[in-house]
Amino acid sequence: MKKKVAALFLCTVLGASVMGGCGNSKDSGTTDTGTKAEAPSDTSQPAPAETEGEDMSDTNLAAGNVSGEAGAAGAESAEQFEATEIQLFAAASLQNVMEELIGMYNQKQPNVTVTGSYDSSGTLLEQIENGFECDVFFSAAQKQMDTLENDDSLVVEGTRSNVVNNQVCVVALKDSNTAVTGLDNIKEAASFALADGSVPVGKYTRQALVADGQLTEAEDVSTITTQEVSEQLGVEISEQGNVSKVLMAVAEGSCEVGTVYYSDYIGYEKKDALDVIEKIPYDLTGNVIYPIGQIVNTEADDLQSAAAADFIQFILSDEANAVFEEYGFDTNIQ
Repeated sequence: MKKKVAALFLCTVLGASVMGGCGNSKDSGTTDTGTKAEAPSDTSQPAPAETEGEDMSDTNLAAGNVSGEAGAAGAESAEQFEATEIQLFAAASLQNVMEELIGMYNQKQPNVTVTGSYDSSGTLLEQIENGFECDVFFSAAQKQMDTLENDDSLVVEGTRSNVVNNQVCVVALKDSNTAVTGLDNIKEAASFALADGSVPVGKYTRQALVADGQLTEAEDVSTITTQEVSEQLGVEISEQGNVSKVLMAVAEGSCEVGTVYYSDYIGYEKKDALDVIEKIPYDLTGNVIYPIGQIVNTEADDLQSAAAADFIQFILSDEANAVFEEYGFDTNIQ
């Protein structure tokens, strides 16, 4: 049975245009929860052609479990894999750090092509569920990984790990003279760039606003619509499809403030043009944990599955941790 392969022509989400400036409108690349998303974009590799492969789910599961002992040994070994390719789906906020880490991994394993596809975790989840080929999923929140593991049974057993923590922050253009001093008076902004509720940073922002008493409580804060946020805060909001587009909306001056991850600010090439007004406390957002896991891929052979497990072990290594820290992530995960 054929599976769709994500169209992988560089998302370059930081370069994506922000739709419609700051208004109660959704950017054209964004989908609401429950709407089928377009394929994510690739960082560097052309989209592989659709291929037919026999169902190898059993061998995939067996190979995937090498991420424990054999996978760890493979990460330490000088033995190189034969030529293969793995598909990485990762949150948009991971794009810069993952591209650096892929380069480092290829110094150890030059024959393994890691094709990175970056978008909001909600969009990537939807694409995996819709049959796009994926070997490794690196989410910006637990919710999407929970769905793949518990509802869809698509996470290879024993391969899921928490990798880093992040922190949501309020940003504005430097010298913007904004009256906003933090989340508690964000309603004083003339315009606010906010990711939709299916995007982890959008969910965490909503959680913080609920905890701060500015939004009405909800059983699932991700279901609070952008329109409801706008009405309750009394501020004009431009809804964005991922965290990188929020950052661009602020950096381009189309929105006065926005909520992004601290790592996005650190990794932004023109961060000197921005001010971090506030790092929102974890007491309001909760921990922003990024889990990684190997995805059941019935298209993959044993070599591809073993390479995926080996790549995950590299991401969990002390060497990779040092790079994550350089990009503003917290690797002290309890």
